[in-house]
Amino acid sequence: MPIRILVVDDHSVVRQGIITLLEDEDDLLIVGEASDGDEVWDMVDNLKPNVILLDLTMPRMPGLDVIKQIVPVFPAVKILVFSMHNNTDYVLSSALSGASGYLEKDTSRDEMLKAIRAIAKGELYFPPYASSVIIKDLLKQLARVPDTRPVEDTAQEKSIWKIITPREQQILKCLTEGMSSKDIAEKFDISSNTVANQRASIMKKANVKNTAELISLAMK
Repeated sequence: MPIRILVVDDHSVVRQGIITLLEDEDDLLIVGEASDGDEVWDMVDNLKPNVILLDLTMPRMPGLDVIKQIVPVFPAVKILVFSMHNNTDYVLSSALSGASGYLEKDTSRDEMLKAIRAIAKGELYFPPYASSVIIKDLLKQLARVPDTRPVEDTAQEKSIWKIITPREQQILKCLTEGMSSKDIAEKFDISSNTVANQRASIMKKANVKNTAELISLAMK
């Protein structure tokens, strides 16, 4: 089954450029295009895309609002932000809102294909600088915000390191250091799918919804 893609960007030239880059790939299928965020909901419901290529800066409904609306209701639909911004605030907001990946618009075709295929398999795809930004921000938040929760809650959170396997501990440590799935796979000489499965297992045990929450929990 091909990966079904919905392209969302308010510039028709950009949309057509993306479609031209992707349409010759046998494992990809462009199922639709939208020029604004407020069109996305109905298109997702009707077209059943696997991946949304999403611009952030659009009229009426910005991309971040689209992410916040779509992710809770359609968790199987993965969102790859495709933006002209490399501003750290955009990267962080996208990740914390539930986006599965982030690319700048000057990225190469090969990088775009790699990112689409990765997030379609349930992986996250953030460039190295973006992963670093996310980790640093989480560390700042942890240092800045006092822990006022009951002692039993804190103890429970710390136990995440105790309820995962030794290999999962290694994977989690790499994630807290900002390493990508590819880097982790190469470090331990395993496949990216294995890394994704290990990460999914850790997240299930930790009862979190995304990697950002998992890292925050692990840091605490």
